[in-house]
Formats: sequence, C-alpha cells, structure tokens
Amino acid sequence: MGFIDKLKNKLQMGKGRGKEAIGREGGDPYLEGEGRRDRMAGGAKQVGERAKDAAKDVRRTFEK
Repeated sequence: MGFIDKLKNKLQMGKGRGKEAIGREGGDPYLEGEGRRDRMAGGAKQVGERAKDAAKDVRRTFEK
C-alpha cells in the first residue's frame, strides 16, 4: 500500500501546483492559497511515508 500512498501524495502535490499556478495567473488569491495548501499537505504526507520506509529499513536491519 506504500506505493499507492506515495502516488496519491505526488498527485495531490501536482494538483496543488496546478491550482496555485491558475490562481496566480487568474489573480485569484483564494485558489492560489488552496493550491499551496494541497501542495504542502501532499509534501507532509510524503515525509510521513519516507519516515515509515526508514523505520522499516531499521527494523529489517536488526531482524534475524
């Protein structure tokens, strides 16, 4: 399920970038802010996924 979660997070970040660009070009600060929030939320989720991967790697290192 990790791959799917990572993909969803990347898509959310991409959607946020798109909204942010459209808001900036169209002069809509609310849409730009919403895009920024989407991008930041996707990035935060990515950090969580990387932390889970690192924890799995540490656990595998000490297993025998």
